[in-house]
Amino acid sequence: MRAVRFHEYGGIDVLRVEEVELPAPSPGQVLVEVRAAGIQPGEVMIREGARHGRWPAAFPSGQGSDLAGVVAGVGAQVRGFAVGDEVLGFTHGRASHAEFVVVDDVNVVSRPQGLSWDVAGSLYVAGTTAYACVFAVDPGPADTVVVSGAAGGVGSLAVQLARHRGATVIGLASERNHAWLKDRGVVPVTYGEGVAERIREACGGDVDAFIDTFGDGYVELAVELGVRPERINTIRDWQAAARIGARTYGEESAACAVVVGELARLAARGELEVPIARGYPLEEVRDAFRELEQGHTHGKIVLRP
Repeated sequence: MRAVRFHEYGGIDVLRVEEVELPAPSPGQVLVEVRAAGIQPGEVMIREGARHGRWPAAFPSGQGSDLAGVVAGVGAQVRGFAVGDEVLGFTHGRASHAEFVVVDDVNVVSRPQGLSWDVAGSLYVAGTTAYACVFAVDPGPADTVVVSGAAGGVGSLAVQLARHRGATVIGLASERNHAWLKDRGVVPVTYGEGVAERIREACGGDVDAFIDTFGDGYVELAVELGVRPERINTIRDWQAAARIGARTYGEESAACAVVVGELARLAARGELEVPIARGYPLEEVRDAFRELEQGHTHGKIVLRP
């Protein structure tokens, strides 16, 4: 089968699509023929070696956590899944950017009717991270929540999940994404110089919680806006969070099939929109990450093996 590999830390040019041995499922595992697999900013950091201390790579390394596809084989002791079943889920083995991937059966759920392959295959990392972010700051109908990177892969889901809980949500994004945010009941505010004043004007009062999906000073901005540390959550600026006592809930805090299944059902019912920016064939993985690394994508970029 074909799979994405890199043999050293580096830029986009270290990514290769190579022929590798087809894996066989062990007891409690299923072999999935991948139809769609999302790509993540965190994978860029791992490939560049920027997160070696936290998430070291062993070479040659694969990549990819999100996945959706069709069960092509089952190991012993698997219950609830059979060859031909359509599933979505995740792997912790950095292996879903490939034509086939072996997955623990507890990490997949059935694909709900009406859920597209692209959405199903890009739901795990962004979806569980957004779910954890919202859980961490616990917004309610009386709260105003600010979300940085509100049109990105995680932010676009976090604003919707916070709105589902009845909160007033202010989304920081470029002006070209303001219409999308407004259509989902989010108050859009342009990021950049003077953003604190614009946020205060938009909310007409206090900010109760802050979800930072971008880093680059937003934890400090939340403090400036008077948000208590326990109601600030960041998935990018761990040093600032440690300094002030903010939370750092992310993917690992909600990494289970129960959460993925609930997000999939919300999306299938039209209650959670997962924007898909673009899909790329596996052999164009470098182009996919080149677009991602520009940092202005609205929604998810998906590989389609």
